[in-house]
Amino acid sequence: MDLNPQQQQAVEHGKGPLLVVAGAGSGKTRVIVHRVAHLIGKQNVHPSNILAVTFTNKAAGEMKARLEAMLGLAARDLWIATFHSTCLRILRRHFEHVGYGPNFRVYDEADQLSLIKECLGVLNIGDRLMRPKSALDHIARAKDRCVGPEEFGADNFYLQKVSEVYALYQKRLNEVGAMDFGDLIRLTVKLFESHPDVLNYYCNRFRHVLVDEYQDTNHAQYRLIELLVGLHRNICVVGDEDQSIYRWRGADITNILRFEKDFPGARVIRLEQNYRSTKTIIKAAGGVIANNAGRKPKTLWTQNPQGEPVDVVSCTTEREEAQIVADAIQRLKHEKKSYSEMAVFYRTNAQSRPFEEVFLKEGIPYRIFGWIRFYERMEIKDAIAYLRLIANPKDDISLSRIINVPSRGIGRETLLRLREFAAARSLSMFEVLKDFTVTTIVRAVTAKKLSAFHDMIETLRQGALKRPVTDILHDVLEKSGYVEALASQKTTEAQDRLENINELVAAVDEFEPQTDEPPLNQFLDQVALVSDVDAYDADAEAVTLMTVHLAKGLEFSFVFMVGMEEGLFPHARSLDDPDELEEERRLCYVGMTRAKEHLTMSYAFRRQTFGTPRYGVVSRFIDEIPDELKKVHERLEARSEKLEARSHKSNYLASSVSLLASDDSHFTNNESRLPAKVVMAGVTGHDSDFDQRPPEERIGQFAVGIRVHHPAFGRGFVKHCEPSSAGHKVTVQFESGFIKRLIAERAGLVPL
Repeated sequence: MDLNPQQQQAVEHGKGPLLVVAGAGSGKTRVIVHRVAHLIGKQNVHPSNILAVTFTNKAAGEMKARLEAMLGLAARDLWIATFHSTCLRILRRHFEHVGYGPNFRVYDEADQLSLIKECLGVLNIGDRLMRPKSALDHIARAKDRCVGPEEFGADNFYLQKVSEVYALYQKRLNEVGAMDFGDLIRLTVKLFESHPDVLNYYCNRFRHVLVDEYQDTNHAQYRLIELLVGLHRNICVVGDEDQSIYRWRGADITNILRFEKDFPGARVIRLEQNYRSTKTIIKAAGGVIANNAGRKPKTLWTQNPQGEPVDVVSCTTEREEAQIVADAIQRLKHEKKSYSEMAVFYRTNAQSRPFEEVFLKEGIPYRIFGWIRFYERMEIKDAIAYLRLIANPKDDISLSRIINVPSRGIGRETLLRLREFAAARSLSMFEVLKDFTVTTIVRAVTAKKLSAFHDMIETLRQGALKRPVTDILHDVLEKSGYVEALASQKTTEAQDRLENINELVAAVDEFEPQTDEPPLNQFLDQVALVSDVDAYDADAEAVTLMTVHLAKGLEFSFVFMVGMEEGLFPHARSLDDPDELEEERRLCYVGMTRAKEHLTMSYAFRRQTFGTPRYGVVSRFIDEIPDELKKVHERLEARSEKLEARSHKSNYLASSVSLLASDDSHFTNNESRLPAKVVMAGVTGHDSDFDQRPPEERIGQFAVGIRVHHPAFGRGFVKHCEPSSAGHKVTVQFESGFIKRLIAERAGLVPL
């Protein structure tokens, strides 16, 4: 085994608790894989007695692939999976102990939000009092703490309302036979605590438990592991508190900081040799993270070359920043570097727009990581909703989605009355559908359509749990008329959606059941647990644009960290909270240590925020990099605005906080589930307010007949244009058939 001395010690550790503090790029996955192989080959542990858990399907898949190459068929008996899929597998076997049937479904975030909105409506709680996303976040954090609706404490009016929503939300989940992600772990912990025989079985089954990315565990995950290792204490956790960046979604950094206290006698091994980055990048990142108090002492080092200093670039505007990054990327490309080796990191999704515009203009191929995932596209969710209703007729969310898709003439009013009819009988909407059609509540013509829908689903359900998923999907697409309806539209958008449907068919064809569970259930479980990282393709020949949060676990030869300004990175909400500020610093550290060969960090003195120029100053994180490790590039324009920017510092921060307080949907710690290419209204990098050219000159770039591109609507041509104080007012005919009236600069419209 090609391991350094510290890695070797971790691999060969015998019984008892082990904490491996693995610095960035120190080969932690190699340690986990070789430790599993060592347990099997040298310590005679049977593969079925080993459980390894991590956070992404991608990481679990990589571990499995490596172990299969090392162990052959023996690797098949290993349990290597994410926390959620591990718990789902356990709950599938013991569903009756947690009050569910065998065919329960797992709701994704969109389904959860739909159910939350339904609950808010029932409770007459309007958006002014409580946003659905806010309610869902409160509930998710409660489940992270293993707090059910009955234990949810409320010490103010708002939380009392959240408590009411939580209780109804959980009741509805139970009624429709569904769980959300938080339930998977919370209910498994509850299962173990209330059924000692079940816990004893799994404690004896998993004689060795390994946990990757331990710094990202929440309380529920911590409790799950604590229960599983209670008998034998053979636990090995690998993590780095300096890379704990998910506090906003429940991660508790104290889990790793207090490991030795929780598991007395634990052995601690530090992996401090970095195999990824240059000496300069390692020392620069170390200079930043050293300012955090909540961390274990360690010093990363590397035998890699010294490397060039970190480039720090000051820019006048974010538009100039995007152009400077584009120019640097083009120079790298001329040096025969691959676009796939390059990445642009930003703190919030909204920052992607100027880079998209400039990259389109310069002909630089790019991909936005964290954009609409395949299984979140409308047509895919429609098809999946059919499959889910077939598997579980109690799934009201899926029924509501597809009862009029494709259009059957069943309106919202009918659906509302059906929902009320079902609620009055404490049954699902599908279960009462036939009875509903013979009442006087619904007109005869609509009743006929509802009856036809019911009969179609019943036909599709016949023998579905025993049939191949491919056959079920083909029947759904044919009998529902979905493909026929799309094909009849004859638009570019419809063609794209048909291609996505074809891709879904291909995905189903490739699906191979792994257990004795019904194939349809297994496929739906797989879809529910897929994540953004699972779809990442490291070989795609394009520059990657992503938030720093999504960059964790990835690496690139050339990294550009942009928007390095106080109030943006670190984020404005962290400036008055020491714990939040330390998390922002860890996030910066994670971004810096993704770079292998070269790191560039940039900031702008003037940035358009919601259509208004804001002035900023350089991030403290750049100031924390030792001077000898960075090379500062100041443009003349930026230097001339320095004094003005600093004079606006307090005003900038105050206004940033004010904006965030009034509308936190634009800048949020929770990464947006909306398409990253959909430009937010009012955000622009163009300096139209400073353009003093006469109207006849300004109108040129959006003149009638000019072909343009819009991030959401695609290509089109300008039918009408007139200048205004807000920008160019244009009417655009898009290839999809849509005609839109837009403010060109604010809509992200780009001339072709």
